[in-house]
Amino acid sequence: VFATIRKYGKDSETINVIYVINENGELLDDIRIRDFILNPPHKKVKDLMDERVISLNAYDDQEIASEVFRMNNRVALPVVSNSNKLLGIVTIDDILWVASEEFSEDIQKIGGTEALDQPYLDMPILKLFKKRIVWLVVLFIGEMLTATAMGYFQDEIAKAVVLALFVPLIISSGGNSGSQASTLIIQAMAVGEITLADWWRVMRRELISGLLLGTVLGLIGFLRVILWSQIFPDVYGVHYIMIGVVVGISLVGVVLWGTISGSMLPIILKRLGADPAVSSAPFVATMVDVTGLVIYFGTAFIFLKGLLL
Repeated sequence: VFATIRKYGKDSETINVIYVINENGELLDDIRIRDFILNPPHKKVKDLMDERVISLNAYDDQEIASEVFRMNNRVALPVVSNSNKLLGIVTIDDILWVASEEFSEDIQKIGGTEALDQPYLDMPILKLFKKRIVWLVVLFIGEMLTATAMGYFQDEIAKAVVLALFVPLIISSGGNSGSQASTLIIQAMAVGEITLADWWRVMRRELISGLLLGTVLGLIGFLRVILWSQIFPDVYGVHYIMIGVVVGISLVGVVLWGTISGSMLPIILKRLGADPAVSSAPFVATMVDVTGLVIYFGTAFIFLKGLLL
């Protein structure tokens, strides 16, 4: 064995692991070099084999290979064909490069652009434009739905103009909470911390998190209305307490909806066979904007009917 290592080792990418094959080239086992060093010279190779070899198939996705490396803490893994014939090896530096590329793609998708296939400064402006314009148009159309929702509630806004003052606060809080949840879940799925089978655990955690986050923001929003009304008595009118209640309850509902939708959308896309990173933060925020307006004005109609509406 050592004679073979000395003869061919100089041309090998790594000699940390020695791979054992049969006469047909089929992979039998992998043995670490330390096992050869620490055992007596007369011991046979078959006596060192445990037949618990971990390998990659030549047709495995790069993300699968990265996950196998991460789970097994290996510096190299053999690559085999469908008939288990040894084709070559993949080393950890190859996987680190792949992981870096995958991470860059996910970050770009989360930011609302198509993945760039070459360095930013080397990409032609027209190609960069094409990569970005599609999602900008999609998000723009989504925001048009927000304008449509605003138009639907124009009568309520006309009767109580003060409600319009809190629209940016409401929809931004929902969008931010949804973007947070989406980013956390996408990252957890990318590193294998979450699978499709964990959807209920994720839902349960986000229900609790959404309620806690919404309650805190809702309380802050309520106190803000009360405080401003004390400093500037006429700013929100005589029904400022009820307006504060509407803002507070709306924030709880919008933030809760944002966290649930932001966490579930990546899982749903994964279940449908799509890339979870497509449910980017801007996309989630746009979706929550529309529903946030419905929650806000619906709450206002319930609590302010007969007072301002």
